[in-house]
Amino acid sequence: MKTISLKVPEGLDAHLEQLAAERGTSKSELVRQALEAHLELLLGGVGERSFATLAGDLAGCILGPADLSTSPVHAEEFGD
Repeated sequence: MKTISLKVPEGLDAHLEQLAAERGTSKSELVRQALEAHLELLLGGVGERSFATLAGDLAGCILGPADLSTSPVHAEEFGD
């Protein structure tokens, strides 16, 4: 594995430190994961992406009842 070094603002380092502690991992591992995800996005790689990831920006874009599956009143309108 190659080694690189980079300078980050103190605030970003604090966020990395906190998240690494919460996840029980290293800051280096977090940066590797973030860099891989960002490069995949930039390069348009197919990779292992779920529908939820691909359509994530669409979640919550429609107004309406929070959960139609629990309301018999709303369910009556469907499936006729």
